Amino acid sequence: MPKESAPSQLAVVGLFAGEPVGKDAWHALESAELVVGGQRHLSVLRPSCRSIPIEGDLKPVLDAIEAETGHVCVVASGDPGFFGVVRSLAERFGHDRLEVHPAPSSIAIAFARIGLSWDDAVVVSAHGRSLEAAIAAIAKALNTANKGAVLTSPTNPPQAIGKALLDVSPLYRELQVVVCSQLGEPDESLTRCTLNELATGRWDPLSVVIILRDQTTASRPTLAWGLPEDCFEYRDGMITKAEVRAVALGKLAIPSFGVLWDVGAGSGSVAIECAAFARGLRVIAVERNADDAKRIEVNASAHGVTIEVVVDEAPAALSQLPDPDRVFVGGGGIEVLDAVLARIKPGGRVVATYAALDRALQAYERLGSMVEVSVSRAESIGNNVRFAANNPVLVAWGQATNTTMKTNQHE
Repeated sequence: MPKESAPSQLAVVGLFAGEPVGKDAWHALESAELVVGGQRHLSVLRPSCRSIPIEGDLKPVLDAIEAETGHVCVVASGDPGFFGVVRSLAERFGHDRLEVHPAPSSIAIAFARIGLSWDDAVVVSAHGRSLEAAIAAIAKALNTANKGAVLTSPTNPPQAIGKALLDVSPLYRELQVVVCSQLGEPDESLTRCTLNELATGRWDPLSVVIILRDQTTASRPTLAWGLPEDCFEYRDGMITKAEVRAVALGKLAIPSFGVLWDVGAGSGSVAIECAAFARGLRVIAVERNADDAKRIEVNASAHGVTIEVVVDEAPAALSQLPDPDRVFVGGGGIEVLDAVLARIKPGGRVVATYAALDRALQAYERLGSMVEVSVSRAESIGNNVRFAANNPVLVAWGQATNTTMKTNQHE
């Protein structure tokens, strides 16, 4: 609860280029009997009254403000209500006791400098906050947003942001980045580079890192699926090949909401593409191999999607799961398929892939539709090209009606 004791006036003034913005902000500063702020701000402002520098732990500073009976002015960079000191002051003294005079935020200035709007940008802070949380948020956003920005700090400088994002996915290497440093100061700088160059360079720790996807790309979702296998970590070929995955995803007819199971998930490639396609879909990957389950989590993080991973063997693992609207069966025998069919909701769809013909025929009897996917990929040989055939995969699918599956249903 906010404290009842507090100074008679508590102003919070944002600074741009070391100065307040507007006459009311100047008045709040000049009428103060105590000025609180970072040492670099106090050195520039040189207040005529008493001052307290903010150095590390904020609690002693808040205690000193609480003991003050006169006018107090807290100064901070930019907009102090945007990832700033307003939050801590409001928690201690109550938001209704604050008089806030913001200046332009560093984010607003950074985007202004490169001539881009930022109402559609995802902004996170790594200043005084967890690097892991900031990276998870920005990585997830990069799947849907064209712009992102990270506020950095001495403990989490720009290069740390770059390295952490590359740890999430090496696919981010060529993302375009703008490092905006010392905004509004005489030595202000803007540096354009790739994310890889960001990770390997040395930068001013108090910067804004803007991350840009291709600005020529339409902001609406694109209709694309069947990512190459090298977009995922996997072991010993245990991944649904891109072309087979593309067919399976199409047959699933992925809904915007509901529950989807990926049974025998392996690398999690199907589950991950489904989750990326439909953000409102609850996706559950069932995988008995613990190492593979960890890979699913790594792959999901790299693609910025949320997957629930169940480490257990089907069909026993399915008993505790919510009834599904869609199921992809990538592993297990007919016993697993029968367990899935017993749980699928009416109107739901099941897609199953098989390498063995006998299992595929049993699945076809239950599901009603099947296709063989045979793919040959081009390989360069000197100045020529040859086609190397992958093993054919049989894809069976069907739609639930009431409690049973239709037979001989074709699309």
